[in-house]
Amino acid sequence: MKRTILFSLIFIFIIMIPDYAFGMHITEGILPPKWAIFWFILIIPFVVIGMFKLKKKKKEVPGFLPLVGLVGAAVFVFSCFPIPVVGLNGMATAHPAGTGMSAMLLGPFVSVVISGIALFIQALFLAHGGLTTLGVNIFSMGILGSFSGYFTFRLAQSMGLKLFWCGFFAGVVSDLCTYMGTSIGLGLLVFEWRESLPVAIMHSAKAMLEIFVVFMTTSQGPLCIAEGIVVGFAISYVYKVRPCILQNLKVVKV
Repeated sequence: MKRTILFSLIFIFIIMIPDYAFGMHITEGILPPKWAIFWFILIIPFVVIGMFKLKKKKKEVPGFLPLVGLVGAAVFVFSCFPIPVVGLNGMATAHPAGTGMSAMLLGPFVSVVISGIALFIQALFLAHGGLTTLGVNIFSMGILGSFSGYFTFRLAQSMGLKLFWCGFFAGVVSDLCTYMGTSIGLGLLVFEWRESLPVAIMHSAKAMLEIFVVFMTTSQGPLCIAEGIVVGFAISYVYKVRPCILQNLKVVKV
C-alpha cells in the first residue's frame, strides 16, 4: 500500500513539472492573436450544443453525471502522458487522447465538453497546452477526435464487427484525427494572405503534411495502435461485466 502511494505521488509530481518540452498539445505562445481568436470562435457552437446535450442526457439516462465524471477523469489521465516530439522543437507533444472512448460512451458533443474541461485544467494548473491555444486544442482533440471516433465506431458496428474491433478502430482513428487537427493548427501558421491564394494554400498544406509525418514516424504511430487496443479491451470488458451500462447509453442494442 505504501509503495503504491509513493509511486502515485512520484507520478503526480512528474506530470506537474511545468517544463516547456513537456507542454502537451499546442503550447502557450505559439499562436498569434488572430489565429487564437479564430479557433475560439470555431469551437463555441460545439461546446454550447455539448452543454445542452449533457443537460438533456442527465435527465434521460440514470447515473449519467457520475459516468461523465468517470470518463472525464479517464480522458484527463489519458492525455497527461506527454511524449516530446523532437522534430517539432517543443511546439507540441504526442500523447493518447481518450476522446474516441468518451465519444462512444457519451456522444461526440458531450465528449467535446469533457475534453474542453480536461484541456482547461491542464493548461491552468499543469502548464500543459495553454489558454491562448485552448481553442485549437479543443478543435483537434475534442472535435476531430470525438466525431471521428464516434462515426468510426458506428460504421464498424454497421459492418458487423465484434465490439473489441469497433472500439479498436474508433480509438485508432480518433487518435489519428486528433493529430491531424494539431497538424492543421500548426500548418496554418505559415499561411500568408500577401501570397496568392493557391500558393498560400500549397505552403500550408505542405507544412501540415510534414508535421503529421513527424508525428506518425516518431511517436504517434505506435501510440494510436496502443490506444486502440486499450479502448477495445475497455469497451469489451464493460459489456462483459455490466452490459446494462452500454445498453442504457445506447452504445449497443438491447
